[in-house]
Amino acid sequence: MSKFERMLNKLSEQFLNEDTWFNFGEGLLKIILIVAISGFVIKIGKKIIKKFFALREKSPLRVSERREATILRLSQNVLTYVIYFISFIMILEIMGIEVKALLAGAGIVGLAVGFGAQSLVKDVITGFFIILEDQFAVGDYIRINQFEGEVLEIGLRTTKIKSPTGELHVLPNGSIMEVTNYSVLNSVAVVDVSIPYDSDVELAERVISELLKGMPERYEDLVKTPELLGIQTLSPTEIVLRVLAETQPTRHWYIGRILRKEIRAILDENGIESPVPQMVMYDKGSKTQKQKQAE
Repeated sequence: MSKFERMLNKLSEQFLNEDTWFNFGEGLLKIILIVAISGFVIKIGKKIIKKFFALREKSPLRVSERREATILRLSQNVLTYVIYFISFIMILEIMGIEVKALLAGAGIVGLAVGFGAQSLVKDVITGFFIILEDQFAVGDYIRINQFEGEVLEIGLRTTKIKSPTGELHVLPNGSIMEVTNYSVLNSVAVVDVSIPYDSDVELAERVISELLKGMPERYEDLVKTPELLGIQTLSPTEIVLRVLAETQPTRHWYIGRILRKEIRAILDENGIESPVPQMVMYDKGSKTQKQKQAE
């Protein structure tokens, strides 16, 4: 009998052996149970974490809502990764793979890969300090380089930003060098109002000031009464008045549009129209009266 035939006989004996199929079925059943239990534990764990943060909202020592939302999402992600890792190790043990030797080898390989994956390490370290220093949080409106929008998720490796037009930007944390956060401090709406030179500037300032006094009562996004600074510039065709309004974070765009609309309406009611560009034509070839008399 040849070596190949002996190998086939040995494989057929193992294939037809009841113990082999029993062990295979038992291992497969254990793997299915591990996967099912892992999913159940992750689901319950996320609910417990969410419930814990919901109870913290009633505590007088709670931190800001934006920071709690970030820590909540991060805690749920960490729980998911930990459960998946434990499940993976248990499945390897069921399959007969020596986990200790595998982890030791993975440590050596990980050390070697670490030198080649410096960008990944940089992403993780930067993400950790973003969360630790509370540079921005989930729900904040921020600008990173040329990307601007609402923060949907902060992870240890990437940050997800949704732009106002709906695009989703996924940025590696290591690429985040400068961040502009619009959601931490109050915003300021800057509105310039143009009036023609032949209009009454004092009347314009008076009606605008009267309008601004009543705006905080109608718009809760205003922190205080908007301020009319006065004449900002004198251009060749118009006079520009400037108005400043302190608003709640990220609400300066909305208040700015409201101010432009209402100021323009109140000026029209008082007969102060918008400046219209005028063109003066000068004929260089025409002779003046003095030139004609001299001739």
